[in-house]
Amino acid sequence: MISTPTFFPTSLLPEDEAVRVRTLHQYRIVNTTPEKIFDEYAAWAAQLFNLPIALISLVDEEQVWFKAAVGTGGINSLGRGDSMCSAAILSDAAVVLSDYSKESCGLISQSVAEAVGLRFYAGAPLQMPNGQKIGMLAVIGRELRTFSDAESEVLVRLAQLVSQTIVLRGNYLAHNQADEWDDTQQELAHCLDDNAALARYLTTRNHKIDLEDEEVAQVIYRRLDGIEALLQKRLAVAA
Repeated sequence: MISTPTFFPTSLLPEDEAVRVRTLHQYRIVNTTPEKIFDEYAAWAAQLFNLPIALISLVDEEQVWFKAAVGTGGINSLGRGDSMCSAAILSDAAVVLSDYSKESCGLISQSVAEAVGLRFYAGAPLQMPNGQKIGMLAVIGRELRTFSDAESEVLVRLAQLVSQTIVLRGNYLAHNQADEWDDTQQELAHCLDDNAALARYLTTRNHKIDLEDEEVAQVIYRRLDGIEALLQKRLAVAA
């Protein structure tokens, strides 16, 4: 599908901004060092959608921090007014901008996007158990492209898994269980390594991962289900 217009509010600050920012900082993840599991989530997202850039963003009061980023050339943050993720968290659904331009969203400066030639943006929110959206899982490209409903559904599902991982990480750190978090990362990394190998195979076989193909979609959903089962098991113990 070509993206339909997303109607953004007139301000980057939602009415519940104080609660949203407090929720973000509750998880002690803002401006922290890279962690392999989040890097692997971003890498898998880039593979699944055949796009050069994927990132996990955290929208703070004035800055958007990238907990993980593929293809951004080492940029680890942007000013809030320079990142599309700042506006995307204001939407209740996934945001898809097939031809990203200054007309797409007047809340965000186009200078960064224009400097690196960005044309496509798709993002799904990282939503915490209290309903607050603290950031986005986004995939970005330099060419106009379509994004199917099937792709959007997978992106949303993957963002939910990243959100659950952030919650699990926060639970472990709040209870001083760093070793448990390390064990979880290793277990998740094993799953994601297998998923990356599958993605490479599907891409080699079909030149891309076609989520419109029911057989391919079912394979990907089984992998997503496996990660969710692992996270739910760990969350039940760490709560």
